[in-house]
Amino acid sequence: MKLRVEDITAEAKDLAFAEPETDINRVLDEAPAHEFHLRGPIGVSLSYYRAGMEMFFEGELDAPIAAVCARCAEEFTSDVRRRFRFVLAPRVLGADKTSDLDNEDLEFSTYEGEGIDLTPLIREQLLLALPTRPLCGDDCRGLCPLCGANLNSAQCKCAAQTGDPRLAPLKGLRERLSS
Repeated sequence: MKLRVEDITAEAKDLAFAEPETDINRVLDEAPAHEFHLRGPIGVSLSYYRAGMEMFFEGELDAPIAAVCARCAEEFTSDVRRRFRFVLAPRVLGADKTSDLDNEDLEFSTYEGEGIDLTPLIREQLLLALPTRPLCGDDCRGLCPLCGANLNSAQCKCAAQTGDPRLAPLKGLRERLSS
């Protein structure tokens, strides 16, 4: 989605659109750990306005994702939501493009030319919204370390281990010492 700079005024305007998933899926597939995949377009709703030369954007994105759970290895689907805001200022000629950003500057970026392309900004917000580790649920019990059974769907037949077998000779030591 592209906006013309001259169309952005001091009066706030609302905009809703769907950002196609193809480009972001390509980025996710090329990532070192490509755990997530978008199942559909990214729904974006935002409000924007101008104050002087700075452009202010605030909104929310919603995207359907699919992934394989890191605990139970089952595929699951979920929705990712994220509220965002950012400020764009014109890029000044000769500005240092490699300067380090402070935490306060993470919502600040620059634009140049007569148009603002929202696609890279939406892509960045979606990547920030993805969890660091894909889990089908907070209560996922994972796989049995002995037989590999999915503990979410059934109890495994393995005998419950009550500790490290190498420590078995020490198990009765406490009782013997206290008597």
